[in-house]
Amino acid sequence: MTMLGSDTPLTWARKACDSLMNIYVDAGTLPPAHRWHYHQGVFLCGMEQLWEVVQDEKYIQYIQQYVDDLVDEQGNFMFARDELDTVQAGLLLFALYERTGLAKYRSAADKLRYLLLTLNRTSEGGYWHKDKYPYQMWLDGLYMAGVFSLKYANTFGETGLRAEVLHQEKLMREHMRDEKTGLLYHAWDESRRMPWADPQTGCSPEFWSRSLGWYGLAVSQFLDLLPAEEPGRVELAEVLSSFVRTLIRYQDKESGLWYQVVDKGERPDNWLETSGSCLFVYTLAKAVQQGLAGEEARQAAVRGYEGLIRVVEEDDKGRLVLPDICIGTSAGDYDHYAARPKVKNDLHGVGAFVMACAQMEILLNRRENQADVHV
Repeated sequence: MTMLGSDTPLTWARKACDSLMNIYVDAGTLPPAHRWHYHQGVFLCGMEQLWEVVQDEKYIQYIQQYVDDLVDEQGNFMFARDELDTVQAGLLLFALYERTGLAKYRSAADKLRYLLLTLNRTSEGGYWHKDKYPYQMWLDGLYMAGVFSLKYANTFGETGLRAEVLHQEKLMREHMRDEKTGLLYHAWDESRRMPWADPQTGCSPEFWSRSLGWYGLAVSQFLDLLPAEEPGRVELAEVLSSFVRTLIRYQDKESGLWYQVVDKGERPDNWLETSGSCLFVYTLAKAVQQGLAGEEARQAAVRGYEGLIRVVEEDDKGRLVLPDICIGTSAGDYDHYAARPKVKNDLHGVGAFVMACAQMEILLNRRENQADVHV
């Protein structure tokens, strides 16, 4: 493998999407093939962000190919009905519905919305992450269902979903945030029955990078989707501003990236993980754009982005390869995270990379435009 040359963030985003489209010509074969799954959803949400900027029809057509492989003309499709993860790919339905007006996309979105009514909850109304993880909330779930809920509220007028989303975030923050570091633990078990659960707090013992990345991605997108007058929005903006300061504190200064276990970079078996780093770059760039962070955060975003570009590889056909992506991971102790396998071009990572690049393009262009004005 050889390193790719330098280019603009938008060009990197195109390279990432085009490379996977070259490998998986039929969008339905994105792994796991022919399944409604958040792996494909994350990658294709990154592609949708790229499409919004460049308006290249091949990207939205590829997204539609994935959805149409699974959703029939009546809006029927097979999906897991016992977990938050299944909702995430529903984010792809809104642009397709707006673009085509086809009722099947509304019907599919309705099914996912009503799925949320059937999920088990904690005593305070927090969604269980999955039925097989009873009484547990995971940071991942805030992104998996929260952004969909707000888009549904905005598109179809069910505004009560906004308070529900803010309630889920607040429960996570109240139960999972560590006051000393400002970081949030990966998972919380209300029952305290899991082997990893602290007997006092119910929290898992470590701060896992990608779960924190999902949290930052979710909160920053919530702020884009919530109306200015929504109760709780001001508090959420303060939450993101504080979270960004915490991310900067734990960024590895030499590489610009973040460690798999975020606060233990000094341990020899810990390692710099790319998917979480991508999500952190996204979060930093969005916070600056939203006026919630300043020059320090902008510089941290640039350092993180440049760190990602330094580790990107290409294969023998010139296609982009993103290395050092942690595979799907449940909650556990430090050794559990440190020993997780690293993979290349997992959709978790490539999707997050495309999102980060799309936001860095906007951030850097805004900086250049401001410089032009001052001149």
